[in-house]
Amino acid sequence: MHELAITQSVIDAVCEHAAGRQVYSVTVDVGVLTAVVPEAMRFCFDLVAEGTVAEGASLDIRCVPGAAHCRGCGADFTVTDLLLLCRCGSADVEIRTGRELRIRSMEVSLECAQPADVGTSPSTSTHP
Repeated sequence: MHELAITQSVIDAVCEHAAGRQVYSVTVDVGVLTAVVPEAMRFCFDLVAEGTVAEGASLDIRCVPGAAHCRGCGADFTVTDLLLLCRCGSADVEIRTGRELRIRSMEVSLECAQPADVGTSPSTSTHP
């Protein structure tokens, strides 16, 4: 189940860019040719986000359809799987869309969930 590793990478990137701010939502583009199962990614998202600034965030997955261009006959056509053959029979095709796997956007709070210096500030207690 490679969705777990992919989702972990998404959460890692989101948390890094959130810079301590609470994450409310994440939108991801997933191309139909990536072999990523959106429902498996949704399942993994909550598990991987647990204990991070993305815990409780919603995940919006936008499925990107596949499109290709035939170099033989010049036709543009839709692809739904990795069998890339043009109607003319040519396998000389260029994939134009459908392989995307990217974080499109994220919504975060205005302020950090914890002060940035929470772990580095000197202790205010006194010791004899």
